Amino acid sequence: MITQEALQFLEDLVANNNTDWMHANKKRYEQYKKDYHAFIAGLLAEMKQLDPKLDDLEVKNCTFRINRDIRFSKDKSPYKTNMGVWFTQNKFQKNSPGYYVHFEKGNCFLAGGVWCPEPAQLKQIRREIAFFYDDLEKIVADAAFKKEYGDLSREADNVLKKAPKDFDPNHPAIEFLKLKSFTASQPIDEKLFTDKNFNKTVAQKLIALKPLNDFLYRALETEE
Repeated sequence: MITQEALQFLEDLVANNNTDWMHANKKRYEQYKKDYHAFIAGLLAEMKQLDPKLDDLEVKNCTFRINRDIRFSKDKSPYKTNMGVWFTQNKFQKNSPGYYVHFEKGNCFLAGGVWCPEPAQLKQIRREIAFFYDDLEKIVADAAFKKEYGDLSREADNVLKKAPKDFDPNHPAIEFLKLKSFTASQPIDEKLFTDKNFNKTVAQKLIALKPLNDFLYRALETEE
């Protein structure tokens, strides 16, 4: 679980998102970082018991910088006011499948899979689906997956209107092949983050994504 002090820091940052305030609250920020890292360490230890592919991960591999990239954004607020945690199955591969935890006031959720893969990776995933779509169908039909996530995420901007190039529009898995990202997510109550059973509760929810991650991992590790 995360400390109330860490959550209060984020709440205060929402109202004071500027460098002067951050400099004046440097000690609070340093304590926030310690709490953030301790929060990750506890959940990571729980997840390693459930997914051996996470064994090589360290806390530093799972964190996000608090500074925002504002170069191309109309919003020039310098700092993120959310807390994110990313557990990837392969820390050496960009866009490796993984598990994500997000805390933000009014927008807390769990997610996993592969988001916005590079063109070459997208091709690998689609090829795996084309040949082994029955495996993916079993994964999303599994009771544990359906209970926690329902289905893969299918927001309008994540789905092609037509079949992707080089794929038959009548392929039995065409609705999977049209996806541009391969993720699933669920909202969670922000009160859960301060619950003493947070690590076990969330780990059990996240691990329902493991079969999906393993399928995507296989796709990205398979050579043509």
